[in-house]
Amino acid sequence: MDFNFSDQHIMLRDSIRNFAAKEIWPIAEEIDAEDRWPDGMWEKLANLGVMGITVDEEYGGAGADLLSAVIVLEELSRTSPAVALSWGAHANLCCNNLNHNASAAQKKKYLPPLCAGKHIGALGLTEPNAGSDAVNIQTVAVRKGEHYVVNGTKMFITNGTIADTIVLYTKTDKEKGARGITAFILDTSFPGFSVSKKLKKYGHRGSPTAELILEDCVIPAENVLGEENRGIHVLMSGLDVERAFYAGESIGIAEACLELSVKYAKERVQFGKPIGAFQLVQAKLADMYTQLEAGKMLCYKAAVLADQARKGGKGTEIHKLSAASILFNAEMASRVADQAVQIHGGYGYMLEYPVQRFLRDAKLIEIGAGTSEIRRLIIAREILGI
Repeated sequence: MDFNFSDQHIMLRDSIRNFAAKEIWPIAEEIDAEDRWPDGMWEKLANLGVMGITVDEEYGGAGADLLSAVIVLEELSRTSPAVALSWGAHANLCCNNLNHNASAAQKKKYLPPLCAGKHIGALGLTEPNAGSDAVNIQTVAVRKGEHYVVNGTKMFITNGTIADTIVLYTKTDKEKGARGITAFILDTSFPGFSVSKKLKKYGHRGSPTAELILEDCVIPAENVLGEENRGIHVLMSGLDVERAFYAGESIGIAEACLELSVKYAKERVQFGKPIGAFQLVQAKLADMYTQLEAGKMLCYKAAVLADQARKGGKGTEIHKLSAASILFNAEMASRVADQAVQIHGGYGYMLEYPVQRFLRDAKLIEIGAGTSEIRRLIIAREILGI
């Protein structure tokens, strides 16, 4: 496998890195402190052409591969994981999902405004009592003629307060368990949909998260994503891609923490010399670098193979590989961020220094898209063939 980025990947990386340094880094602390999405950010991201980065060009997207999307996520995460999280929920969990699973008519209707940044996307899977146990969702959709009536609650939904289009998972046949799941394209203007409340978070502050209510929500039958009672196929393939994709956020966080720590170690003087001259600090930096580089290889490989799997590639092992990528990288980012705070000492514990923000943000990736514990179970079961 060639681990060198193509010229297009390098150009994309440099473009997003320059954008993030200019437009996001100066306001990153403000975004976190005020827990507020920055004004005009969606429009700026749309102008970069990344709102539908993996969507086919005929529907307004850039037609790029998943590795390109990972690169964008990584670069945004170096400055503000909150911005990266919300962009990812839109571009990957919603747009990429629709691009792979929607009908031509559905794509034509929903993807162009999403790719143009006129509409914002989200994914509606998690519920108050169904997190890691995703197939146990209790939201119910009952067909009534040419539409479905949906009742239920969705929890921890990124972009929930601002979304226009949501990929929504429901049960259409409770007796069939996982084989009774149906996915829908939910327009949040449909009657019966409402946002219960915006949720307050420990990290990723600025990325809006909400509880959603569906009370006799009417969804046209034409908005079924795929086929009735076959949503599990949409769900599982989407989770594999989500895990491969969001590992890139951990990479960006770790890169930022290492960069900030190297800078601080050169500048901070104790006992008459920069703390970078002390071997224990050097050891921390060496470990941070080594873990980060190992994580990159796993992340990029998973992204490439996830693309191949969705395009019908043979011989991939994406189910366990995507779980391994996000498992390793999420825990790696938390370790690296923790060591960054330690290197910064008392200053690292202060809100004025960004390393504490990255440490708070890193933790979410050990929880979302299946916890670290669930990821380990997935890997073990795949290895054992059970």
